[in-house]
Amino acid sequence: MSGAGDTLATATRITDPGLRALYRQESRWQSWMDVEAALARAQAGLGIIPVEAAAAITAKARLDLMDRARIDEGFRRTGHTIVPLVWELSRIVGDPHGGWVHWGATTQNITQTGDILVLRQAHAIFLQQIGEILAAMADLADKGADMPMAARTHGQHAVPATFGFKVATWIDELLRHVERFQQAAPRIFVAMLGGAAGTYASLGEQGPAVQAAMGRELGMTPMAVPSRAIGDHLTENICILGMLAATCSRIGREIYTLMKTEFGEVEEPVPPGTVGSSTMPQKRNPKLCQDIVGTAAEIRSIVPLALEAMQTEHEADRTTTVMMDAAESRACIQTGDMLSRLLEVMRGLQLNPQRMRANLDLGGGLIMAEAVMLDLGVALGRQHAHDIIYDAAQAAFVEGKSFSSLLSADQRVTAHMAPAQINALLDPVAYTGHCATMARDGAIRARAAAAALARGMPVAN
Repeated sequence: MSGAGDTLATATRITDPGLRALYRQESRWQSWMDVEAALARAQAGLGIIPVEAAAAITAKARLDLMDRARIDEGFRRTGHTIVPLVWELSRIVGDPHGGWVHWGATTQNITQTGDILVLRQAHAIFLQQIGEILAAMADLADKGADMPMAARTHGQHAVPATFGFKVATWIDELLRHVERFQQAAPRIFVAMLGGAAGTYASLGEQGPAVQAAMGRELGMTPMAVPSRAIGDHLTENICILGMLAATCSRIGREIYTLMKTEFGEVEEPVPPGTVGSSTMPQKRNPKLCQDIVGTAAEIRSIVPLALEAMQTEHEADRTTTVMMDAAESRACIQTGDMLSRLLEVMRGLQLNPQRMRANLDLGGGLIMAEAVMLDLGVALGRQHAHDIIYDAAQAAFVEGKSFSSLLSADQRVTAHMAPAQINALLDPVAYTGHCATMARDGAIRARAAAAALARGMPVAN
């Protein structure tokens, strides 16, 4: 699995946050050895195996002490997921303690629990990345709190807003993803030790106690029913990653759009020397945002595979285990890549308030039609006022006339509004509602969350 996630965005200058190293085969093997050691200590604590055996197994459960050539030859010969590692651990532990390695366990007990140890480290990286992104977003929200721009619905100008309000929506979604990660952790990070079919038969009466003790050794809760057919917790993780990817894609797509020449309202960081095209020297392409959108799509495409992998036949089925392993490693590596790029964008995003204001004024005041309608509606009622303003707005758009002039020439309007009042109502800066407040509140929440995540603490949303 060491090559997973290497297919996208190799040209952008972003470093891997550590996910590829986590999902290297050797890292997974070491996590399995960590579980074997925890199992031995748990069993020793319950008097199932000698304390000396557990100490010997723990001391030798290190991949760097093992003979890699023996392991590789064992895999070639057996084609088994873990047996060659168990053989090698037993060999280097030696007599009389080597025979207690893997006592009462089955392969998936060890590999799945070990892979969850890796996943827990991946989550720690994700939360660190999200914390850094939130800190950068807080600065953007504050910077853009009072920066007027056009809010767009259905691709068209709607009403005025501010850029900081847009960032506040990003912060709000990301904070809920943090909450999802933290709420799901006790469900996802669980130890499984039920033996061949999850019945505890190989562990006897002490089976549940062994699983619980192994879980404590690893800092995990034990599965209530340690069935190898249960996979909803692993799928939940990938579904959360899919939702996070959707949010990141929304942000990346928004910046991509606002970078278009016709908009020109923002620009992702374009370091000096960056080449956008081999043939068009002027190009300043949104490479990072394109990577975010593309990578996010790949992550979301893995969600159906994870859902399929929940459908294990009977008490175990290697088919679904292979599917889940592939889904998890790909989704996690791509999530790290996506978040790295989003952090780079948030830290270096350039805002162009002049273009925002110019675009806000493109409609010659049409974006203020709602404000004029509501003010006129106080005297005439909302629907009647809507009809009047609709006529003026449509004529202004279709005939290319001044909206202000049309309003000032309509006796139905001037009977209730003076020209100065009409002009004041057409000022978009005065109609951004609570955008600035929500932006600054979002910045406060983002900084608080970023500080908590930096300390490894839960986030209060």
